[in-house]
Parts: sequence; structure tokens; C-alpha cells
Amino acid sequence: MKTINTTRIDLNLLVVFEAIYTEGSVTRASGRLNLTQPAISHALARLRTLFGDPLFTRQGHAMVPTAMARSIIEPIATSLRTLDGTLSRASAFDPGKAQRTLAIGLPGGDEAMFLPALLRRVLTASCIDLVVVPFDRGQLESRLASGKMDMALDGPWSHSPNVLRQPLATERLVVMARRDHPEVDTGLDMETYLRQQHILVASSRQGATRLDAELNRLGMQRRIRLRCQDYLAASQIVAETDLILTLPAGRGADDIDDIGGAFGNRIVLAPAELPLAEKALCLYWHASADGDPANRWIREQLRQVFSDATAPVA
Repeated sequence: MKTINTTRIDLNLLVVFEAIYTEGSVTRASGRLNLTQPAISHALARLRTLFGDPLFTRQGHAMVPTAMARSIIEPIATSLRTLDGTLSRASAFDPGKAQRTLAIGLPGGDEAMFLPALLRRVLTASCIDLVVVPFDRGQLESRLASGKMDMALDGPWSHSPNVLRQPLATERLVVMARRDHPEVDTGLDMETYLRQQHILVASSRQGATRLDAELNRLGMQRRIRLRCQDYLAASQIVAETDLILTLPAGRGADDIDDIGGAFGNRIVLAPAELPLAEKALCLYWHASADGDPANRWIREQLRQVFSDATAPVA
């Protein structure tokens, strides 16, 4: 990489670089930055000259980053976010006037567990828009560092000191079954649970979940008949079949009953012997975004959503 005189760098070029990298498209980057496509293309040409590298190659409609682009995106995105947070703190933050879009990373299918309660808070008190995006656990740190996610919800995992974490809640697993299911009444033991046919909600098309990995480790296995990505769709299928669905209770009885009750389903506690019947849920964000007022405000709304949780499902 050639030596670059930083005093000659136009900061706007780095903003364009980050937008193209994140969006994977000149067209989408121009829309995000409210610039014309020729302006984005001109900035990209200047970036290529500056770094002495193509930075992106066109494959179909996508702009694919080169090795050079991949190596510099994290420090550039982190620096831009730090600068943005510094400038934001210089003026009073008003969520009712802030025009921002924040991305929350979430393992697939869990939106229904907390999103309605979060939106009730955000829509009534701010102008901030939200995007919920799925992610693979191995990508959490890189996506937070690059700004593709502003924060994420996941179980307790170890990450570098650049990723900050706060416990939000302990989730209790529950089981959903149709109201007149022949084997699910007021509760389930492990033998009955394992005998059923199951729906699994997951963002990936294959691979064992933590629950199934733990069952296998203990010499047990459940039969997954359907793997899908949405709890509401799974709930409708539960209502029309004998398949059962294992899911986190989320905020508590009220919200989970909204999901199941819409289809007349029954909600019972998962067997106490089931591995991970209770699991911790944590909120993650990058250190560079720690002081960003909008990020901090949404984090506080999430904390309130989970602290307002009702008693566990009984």
C-alpha cells in the first residue's frame, strides 16, 4: 500500500467508500448519501487514485470489495463512527428530531419477541428508523465495526475488548402447541417433548442449534420436520398440525400469548430438564459507537423493553 498524505484526504471520500462497501452498490450508495450516481462514481475514481487500488470490482449488479478494501473498511468505518459520535455530542441530542436509521442485528426469527414493544417506544418518542438484520455469530464483531450493524442481540459469547456487552434478560424457553393437541395439556415432560415432531425457527438453512447440539451431547435428539425463519408463520402451522414449536418467552406472558393466541395456540413451559431451558440474552455494540447519542438512546429503549418484562410464563 502506498504512503498517503492524510492532510490531502477529503473526508467525504471515506464516507463514500464506506457507503459503497456497506451497500454493495453505487446506486444504493447514492441513495443513502443523497448524491447523484455520477458524483459517487467520481468519488470512487478519486479513491482508486488515492489508494492505488481498484477497491471494488463489478460482478453483475454488485460492487465486490478487493482485498485492499476489506483490509481498510474496519478502521475507516470505526473512525467515521467515532467522529460522528463526537460531533453529535457537541450538540444536544433530541430523539424527536434525530433523522437516523439504526440497524439491530438479530439471529433469525426473534423479531416478534421484542420488536412490537420496542417500536411502541421508538415511534412515539423519536424520528429514528430501525432496520432488523440477521447475522451469523462469527460476523458479529466485523459487522459492528463496519457499521453494518449498530447493535446486536445474542447469547453470552466472548469477543474482543472492542465489542461491549450488557446482559439484558434471562430468557425462559416455552413450547407452543395447538389448543387441542393430544399430548400437550398443561405441561410437558422430556419423554413427551422428544416424542413430538418439531418446527425449528432459524436464520440458517442447516446446522444444529445450540439446543440440538446440547441434546445430542446428552444422547438425545428431537425430530425437526420443518425449518423456517419466522415465528408468526411457524405459529400458524402449529395451529393447523400436531407439530410443536420451542421458542423464547421474550418479554413474558403477554407478548408470547399475543403470538400464540392469534392462532388459538397453547403456551406451556418447556421441560425443566431441557438443556438451555433458561438462557441469557445480551446486548452488543462496538466501542466506537459507545458515545453515539442515537445508539445510546436505542440501547436504553431495549434495556427498558426487557426490564419491563412480566413474570415468566406459568
